[in-house]
Amino acid sequence: MTEISIQNCLKSNVGAFGLSPADIQSAGKALKAANLSLDEQRRRHEIGFFDLPDNISEAKKIAAIAGKWRGKYENFVVIGIGGSALGNIALQTALRPWTWNLMSASQRKGWLKIFVPDNVDPTLIGGLLNTLDMSKTLFNVVSKSGTTAECLANYFILRNALEKKVGKAKANDHVIFTTDPEKGYLREKGRKEGILTLNIPPNVGGRFSVLTPVGLLSAAAAGIDIVSLLAGAKAMRERCANSNISKNPAALYAWAHTLFYKKGRNVHVMMPYSNELKDIADWFRQLWAESLGKKTDRKGKTVFVGPTPVKALGATDQHSQVQLYIEGPHDKVITFLSVDKFGTELKIPSYDKHPLGGKNLGQLLKAEENATRDALANEGRPNLTVSVPEVNARSVGELLFLFELATAYSGEFFDINAYDQPGVELGKVLTHKYLSA
Repeated sequence: MTEISIQNCLKSNVGAFGLSPADIQSAGKALKAANLSLDEQRRRHEIGFFDLPDNISEAKKIAAIAGKWRGKYENFVVIGIGGSALGNIALQTALRPWTWNLMSASQRKGWLKIFVPDNVDPTLIGGLLNTLDMSKTLFNVVSKSGTTAECLANYFILRNALEKKVGKAKANDHVIFTTDPEKGYLREKGRKEGILTLNIPPNVGGRFSVLTPVGLLSAAAAGIDIVSLLAGAKAMRERCANSNISKNPAALYAWAHTLFYKKGRNVHVMMPYSNELKDIADWFRQLWAESLGKKTDRKGKTVFVGPTPVKALGATDQHSQVQLYIEGPHDKVITFLSVDKFGTELKIPSYDKHPLGGKNLGQLLKAEENATRDALANEGRPNLTVSVPEVNARSVGELLFLFELATAYSGEFFDINAYDQPGVELGKVLTHKYLSA
């Protein structure tokens, strides 16, 4: 079961820079108000991510669709950006070997290779064009609006290459759309041409959509157990129904960060000590930044609020970022993502009687994690730990829902709308202006 420890956030461990038990328990009134607000938003069908763990029947249908591709196709390309890509990447990194796309079909048991080119960089897309056998490739175009410029641009380029390889008549057999159930270019095109089209619930924003077909389809195409993924999310949701702040992991996570933010710690570092979880930190970065970075609160008052999320990786970033975290400004809170048991153990051979001999890499990584955590605490640098017993579909589902709900709670504590992103709209308008010019 996923656990959260805030011991190194408390004054007893980090001194004057920490929180007191009374600070934590002071959440009572704010938590009650947050729960009432979130319940009301759910009743009005304004936030849909909360109900996604119940979609087991949809997950089974998606798994059945993906099962038909097994052995028939070789590659699955997700054409998306932002929330339409980061969740896919996080799931693949966490639940498939990092060498997955280098493995043979038999090693993959017929499941597909997954590619997520989440940019419009011509070198990136050009490399994909030069590598993939289009006749063995499926393209999943993911855009909630169905009009995202980056997605459509990449789709048009890849579609053109696909048609040249298999012909216009057969090209649609290689394409799936994931988009709004009613409107947008992709929905209209899907209806007109009979292209398989999956729905993104209208009340689920892109950055909260990993547990919809947005993330589930590519996961299923790689043979990931998406039913267990939802089961983990549901288990976390049930735990977070507790009105006691100490027994509600999502509320506790959000409240601790809210308190530190008010103390001037406005940088939130997420540091997994697991390569499998490194892209969950990347996914979380968008979730936290786009949801909580807001100019105004719900009353229209200018507040310029929002913690800045930073991703790091242990032990890699002990050699690049930790010096700053230990001796730099007192403006950060570090979250460790910790794994109790690694899926592989590699013993270090004994050479020249070196003290590393006989240990294994998991022991070394865990020792470095513990050392970094203690070193931060010794210097009065608050940090907390979110740990999973091992990385599997269920535990990843727990993590994803934990952070989504923590984001929702943070929006309530800051009294902002955590589900819009008005700050990015001007950039879209100006992009079209430059293209027109």
